[in-house]
Amino acid sequence: MHSSVMLRRAFAAAAALAVVPAASVAQTPDTAAVPKVGAQAPDFSAPASTRYGLLKNPLQLSALRGKTVVLAFFPRSRTKGCTVQMESYRDRYATLFAGGKGIVVVSISTDADTTQQSWARDANFPMVFVSDSSGAIGKKYGVIDEKNHYDTRVAFVISPDGRISYRAMPFKELTEAAYAELGSAVASASHNTSAGTH
Repeated sequence: MHSSVMLRRAFAAAAALAVVPAASVAQTPDTAAVPKVGAQAPDFSAPASTRYGLLKNPLQLSALRGKTVVLAFFPRSRTKGCTVQMESYRDRYATLFAGGKGIVVVSISTDADTTQQSWARDANFPMVFVSDSSGAIGKKYGVIDEKNHYDTRVAFVISPDGRISYRAMPFKELTEAAYAELGSAVASASHNTSAGTH
C-alpha cells in the first residue's frame, strides 16, 4: 500500500516535471550574444521593487559597484520553475548570498513591476526584482526570447569591480548542483575582491 502511494507520487512528480527538459532546451540562449566571463557587465536602469513595495527610483546596475551582484533572469512570475528557483534563493539566502551582506540578488523578468512586487510580497522574497517589460535588459545580456517576449533562465555573478565572473546558461533550477555552483561563484567573487583590498 505504502509503496504504491509512493509510486503514484513519483509518477505525478515526473509528469509535473516532464515539460521541464523541453522548456530548458527552449530557454538556452544564443551563447555568442551573451556577455562572456571577464567582460564588463552591461549597465541598465529599470523599475524595481521589493517585498515592501515599488522602489521610488529605478535600479541602476552601476550604482551597485563595490558589491557582488547576482543577476537572475527568469521567464515569468508565479510559474512553476520560477517559483522553485526564487523560493530556493529565499530559503538559502543566508548560505548562498551571505544573508545579503555585500551581495545583492537582482531577479529580472519581463513582468510588470506591480506583478513582481505582489509576488515578492506574497512569498516574502528578500531579493530585489527588476521589470524588464521592454526586453531591453534581456537584449543587452543576450537572454531575451524575442518570439515569446520573456527573459530566459540565465544567472550571472558580477564582481564588485563590475565584471562578470560567472554565468549559468541556462540556470538549472531543479538541479541541486546549480545552487552549489552559484553559491561557490558568489563566494569566490566576494572573497577575491575583499582579499584584493587588504
